[in-house]
Amino acid sequence: MIRKIVRFLWKAMLWFFGFSVFMVILYKFVPVPFTPLMGIRAIEQKKEGKEMICSHDWVPIEEISINLQKAVIASEDGNFLTHNGFDFEAIEKAMEANKKGKKLRGGSTISQQTAKNVFLWQGRSYLRKGLEAYFTVLIELIWGKERIMEVYLNSIEMGNGVYGAQEASRVWYRKDAINLTPREAAGIAAILPNPRKFKATNSSNYINRRKNKIVRQMSYLGKIEY
Repeated sequence: MIRKIVRFLWKAMLWFFGFSVFMVILYKFVPVPFTPLMGIRAIEQKKEGKEMICSHDWVPIEEISINLQKAVIASEDGNFLTHNGFDFEAIEKAMEANKKGKKLRGGSTISQQTAKNVFLWQGRSYLRKGLEAYFTVLIELIWGKERIMEVYLNSIEMGNGVYGAQEASRVWYRKDAINLTPREAAGIAAILPNPRKFKATNSSNYINRRKNKIVRQMSYLGKIEY
């Protein structure tokens, strides 16, 4: 019986490894049409008796303003271009802040967020975090930085039922993502901690302060070279 269980677990691991690598390779070339978070949000809307909204329009990275690429780096992951998927310095700072009882912070990089958004569910379990690390390594090795940024900007939640840079640009600014100004890009990046609560336009004082900070940080980034 033990031998059968071990054999089953071994085969399951091999199947999971093969399937996960296949999906990562597939999404290196194919647009990601749907993410687990989109499904979760649709279910939540249905349970709350609301209309199920999922606005998502994939565009290549060449059609996403460099301003937005800079804005999310400045806001979410300042070392995105130099780390290998994990920013251990940011993780250490987050742990120290949490130990001191300050507002709970995370140390997730854009790579980690992308791995979670595309392949996994939301949550803080050790299993989910372990799988997130696994997929982060895979996409760093197979996709590279530019593709990670492209998938991230096309998949991330940027409003209530709004996913990806193109739809966010249309919803918040009534223009295509390629035409976002630095201030507009900062507006979208500023709401990412809670895009269903905050607004990129007609923003609160808190979000306006975040916009100002992001615009300043963007000016220090220089040219982005993936």
